[in-house]
Amino acid sequence: MTTVLIVEDEEDVRLILSIILTRRGGLKVKNTENVEEILQIASSGEIDLILMDIALRQSVYQGRSLDGVKITQLLKANSHTANIPVMLISAHAMESHRQQFLVDSGADDYVIKPILDQLEFVERVKNLAARAKN
Repeated sequence: MTTVLIVEDEEDVRLILSIILTRRGGLKVKNTENVEEILQIASSGEIDLILMDIALRQSVYQGRSLDGVKITQLLKANSHTANIPVMLISAHAMESHRQQFLVDSGADDYVIKPILDQLEFVERVKNLAARAKN
């Protein structure tokens, strides 16, 4: 079964994403915004994809505040976690933002919230996770 780690600081958004992925997609989800936990879970091999919010307000690592772009950079720079697909999620809807966030972070995909087409979102998540397994 595909397992997705949701990194989102807003509880209601985290709940909505979890419901969409479990009920519509039959996926297993884990949730955290704690950077130490993100790195540990990613290194454990128990997840297939990370859904990463860009604007994290409370994520701190080694005394520094980190947003989703910085956390993704950490993941992509580590040989144990570099191959885990990261899908950024943000309310920034402009194409120029999307492109810049993807370049800056090294993430694999970008989704705009709120999620309007739940089925298309679930398929994108499943396809990205499946590509990484092959």
